[in-house]
Amino acid sequence: MDIKILGTGCCNCLRLEVLVLEVLDELRVRGATVEKVADERTMSYFLVGDSPPGLVINGELVSAGRVPSKSEISRWITKVMGEIEHE
Repeated sequence: MDIKILGTGCCNCLRLEVLVLEVLDELRVRGATVEKVADERTMSYFLVGDSPPGLVINGELVSAGRVPSKSEISRWITKVMGEIEHE
């Protein structure tokens, strides 16, 4: 699983990173890659007019412009885990 946190390092971007790491730990997800992306070109590719922070899971933007709740993050990660198992 590839997770990107899009942002320049503001407090909301850092909060999002902490929440993602907490959810991964709670779900006992191993082998996930969590990458902080501050590169303007990469951020603009995913965010397309939205503002940071952004959350990308396996290449799909799932949240932009806000810090989602832990339950939302958990739901998105669980969904991707289910898709990976069915491949």
